[in-house]
Amino acid sequence: MIGISSYGVHIPRGRLPLAAITRGHAEEGGPERSVAGFDEDSVTMAIAAAADCLEGFERDPVDAVLFASTTSPYREKQAAAIVAKALDLRRDVLSVDFGGSLRAGMSALRSALDAVAAGSARSVLVVAADCRMAAPRSAAERNLGDGAVAFLVGCEAPVAVVEHRHSITDEMLDVWRSDGDRFVQTWEERFVVKHGYSENVLECAGELLRRAGMEAAELTRAALYGPDARSHAAVARGLGLKPKQVQDPLFGRLGNCGAAFAPMLLAAALDAVEPASSLLLVAYGDGADAMLLRTTGALPALAARGSVGRGLERRRCVSSYDAYLGARNLAPGGFDRTAGAGVAATVHYRDRDADIGFCGAQCRRCGQLHFPAQRVCYQCGAKDDFEVARLAGRGGRVMSYTFDYFFPTPEPPLVATMIEIDGGCRVWMQMADVSPDELRCDLPVEFVFRKVHETGGKPNYFWKCTPVRTGGGHVAGAREEE
Repeated sequence: MIGISSYGVHIPRGRLPLAAITRGHAEEGGPERSVAGFDEDSVTMAIAAAADCLEGFERDPVDAVLFASTTSPYREKQAAAIVAKALDLRRDVLSVDFGGSLRAGMSALRSALDAVAAGSARSVLVVAADCRMAAPRSAAERNLGDGAVAFLVGCEAPVAVVEHRHSITDEMLDVWRSDGDRFVQTWEERFVVKHGYSENVLECAGELLRRAGMEAAELTRAALYGPDARSHAAVARGLGLKPKQVQDPLFGRLGNCGAAFAPMLLAAALDAVEPASSLLLVAYGDGADAMLLRTTGALPALAARGSVGRGLERRRCVSSYDAYLGARNLAPGGFDRTAGAGVAATVHYRDRDADIGFCGAQCRRCGQLHFPAQRVCYQCGAKDDFEVARLAGRGGRVMSYTFDYFFPTPEPPLVATMIEIDGGCRVWMQMADVSPDELRCDLPVEFVFRKVHETGGKPNYFWKCTPVRTGGGHVAGAREEE
């Protein structure tokens, strides 16, 4: 059977209370939306979701990486290649970018299913991520959110198989961004919802159910794209779905995360349903795509990870609306993060295994880890006798740390740490997603792929450490207050 063998998500820790958009100051409680950190973008979120998806799975069988987003950091450079390098996938893997449509995530998933069915790939990694922006303090800003989701498509023990598919295409100017636009543009809301979203989703989903010979009442759960909570609820009623059949669209907790939104809701549904459940998945954008899936007996073991719920629990409220604008590089009078020449392409080429892949070397004689890779082992003196060691999947502990209040950052202070990686080597790196009062020596950490700066007008990536957190978002091994 061909289907989804694994899935994973990344929901950034930042939360912007919707009340802060109008009041300016942020307070805990009430509806909110997810916001990517100043060092996150669609690529970094995609890599985090993919790492979650691949946990416990071999990476060698992955024959293709499909990246879907409307907010790739590059106009002309493949983001999927960065994802493949950061995940340390094979050099002969196929990499493809999907973009230009809110249906990009669903289109990538369909292409992956077709590739496996045709025998051109054993396993395909599909990653959808978006970090869309609306004009500050606009109504659209309240409904958007940031996030990423990944699926591993193949024949090995799928947790859900696709039984039926249907698509329609309907060209119309409803939501768009032209070249040079920073913010999502939209036509009059009632027109867009009625003639764009509602008509297309109802037609596509209705026809899919007709072809499958099913009634809406037979569905276990429906994961439906929606531009906002009210329109989403209206379409669900139009399909004849009862409230318990509708997957929570997470408005007020996550928000509409673009090309990743419908796939994200599918992941949330997989977390919640039982084997032999029927799932309806519908995405929208210049038409609509619909899929009918059925879960298998392999689901419970994977769903126990609770990827979406875990991501929602790990949250941190931004300090203010101005802080949110600063993280988005929208604050008036803020420093120019793109100033400077940036890293030379030759340096990037030479260091990409270390900087992007986070690969070091392990001595074959004594097992000592080295980062960056060396020719001579400083433990036993062996020369040119190393094998590549991927460090991103290892843990580590804080040996020492310092707070840098001088370095320009939207969220001062910058936290610099010396980390001892499990296995023996030490790496100097920045720490992400941490409050100063959470830091201590011997703190267990894991590694995340982030932007370290944007000089030269392009994202410059490296790995950072972040505290290992429990399911509730608390720092693992936190000391009890005296």
